[in-house]
Formats: sequence, structure tokens, C-alpha cells
Amino acid sequence: MPTKSLKILGIDPGYDRLGLAVIEKSQTGLKLLYSTCLQTNKKDSLSSRFLLLGRELKKIIKKEKPDVVALETLYFSVNQKTASKVAEVRGMIAYICAESGLPISEYNPMQIKSCVTGWGGANKKQIIELVKKQIVVPAKVKIDDEYDAIAIALTHSVMAKMLSLWKNFGFLQAPKTLKIKAK
Repeated sequence: MPTKSLKILGIDPGYDRLGLAVIEKSQTGLKLLYSTCLQTNKKDSLSSRFLLLGRELKKIIKKEKPDVVALETLYFSVNQKTASKVAEVRGMIAYICAESGLPISEYNPMQIKSCVTGWGGANKKQIIELVKKQIVVPAKVKIDDEYDAIAIALTHSVMAKMLSLWKNFGFLQAPKTLKIKAK
């Protein structure tokens, strides 16, 4: 009996650059359906940048029709101002996904690196090389944020399988999925 495919929208949140990728997981394997990196103008106001990102995200959701969203958790760096703005973008993303009826699963950088490379301390170059070994990536993909979005979607494809196995064997602890029902 054929199993339904799963379309995963991976998002690497940012207000300068927002990485997006849609992969399809099916019985025949993984396929990259869409990827991009949305870039905003640093001279524009923050609200204008959020508006642009939000509009583009809505268009992509409408066009690609993902089943689930995989979102990178916020990484607190030295620059708290940047972290605060990225947190605001994540809020906007969560709102748009909830409004679209999409469940969100969140993964931290170490989980993503571990799922994609087998090592939580992997660097950008290692992630990119191992993403390319797991899924066909067009040559046009050059920006780290776009590769990060693909890696986040790949992480969900692995974690979704693990979650299914955990449920089948009755384990209680599983990754949390944020499910918000839109009215």
C-alpha cells in the first residue's frame, strides 16, 4: 500500500536573510522541490522588512502547499539586538504558519548538525557537503541560509520517522511539535 508523501518546509529564520526550502519525503526518497533565500534591504525599516518576508512566506506556502514546517530554534549569540530581531521574525513565522494551519516542529542547531552530519559540532562547509550527499541540490543554490533551510527540512524528515517509531513502540518522550489550530 503506497504511503502518502510528506512535504516539509524548512525555515532558517532571519530578518536580513530568510532561508526557505521545501522537500518531499516519499517511498522513493527525498526530493528538493523548492529553495530560496529571501534577502531584505538593510536600509529599510524593520517593519518593512518583516512585511516583505511575511508576504513572500505566505506566497510560498500557498504555492508549495507544505504539510509541516521545520523551524530552527533561536540561537542566542553575543549580539542580543540581533537575537531579539530574529525572535520577532520567528514570531511572525509562527503566526503565518498557524494561520495557514501548519504544524511547526522546532530543532536547535546541534540537532540539525547531528541529523545531517552525524556530529553536533559540524561547521557550515561540512553541513553543505553532507546536504549535497543526501539530496540533489541545484547548482544555483549558493547561500548558506538556503542550505541551512534544506538541512532543517532534512532534520525533520529524520525526526518524523523517529517520532513514528517512538509512537509505535510506546515510548512517551518524543520531540515536541507546536500545533496551533487556526480558526
